[in-house]
Amino acid sequence: MVRELLFSGLLLAMSVLIHATVLTQLFRRSSRWPALASIGFFSSTWQMIKIAWWIILAHLAEVVVWGCFYGWKGIFPDYTTAAYFSIVTYTTVGYGDVLVGEEWRLLAGVEALTGLLMCGWSAGFFFSMVNQRAVGQTGEPRRQG
Repeated sequence: MVRELLFSGLLLAMSVLIHATVLTQLFRRSSRWPALASIGFFSSTWQMIKIAWWIILAHLAEVVVWGCFYGWKGIFPDYTTAAYFSIVTYTTVGYGDVLVGEEWRLLAGVEALTGLLMCGWSAGFFFSMVNQRAVGQTGEPRRQG
């Protein structure tokens, strides 16, 4: 159990590191983008799509880290199964068609909690980014012309 907690802590830290890196870069880069209200519908939608894609890529990178760990420890017969289990667990879909052995159940539970935390962080970040881009830095709505 101690071994599982140590591995869980390391994998959680790696997930937070990946997430923080991607979100920080998004935040820095987006400060140069024009306000959503000052550009057209398609341009503002494209900005939101770019933010969403980067967030999804961060989640996928985190899933891959967990999946590689499962593969490295030989918990599943191949990396494809390990990655599949990881994404189903991280997203808390939990189909139940692939299961870990009893000695790794705690790790799988921590992955699910990590996924919930990272998804919540992403949702808050996305809302904040869209709000910031909509009203600008001063808090006053930006208007065209």
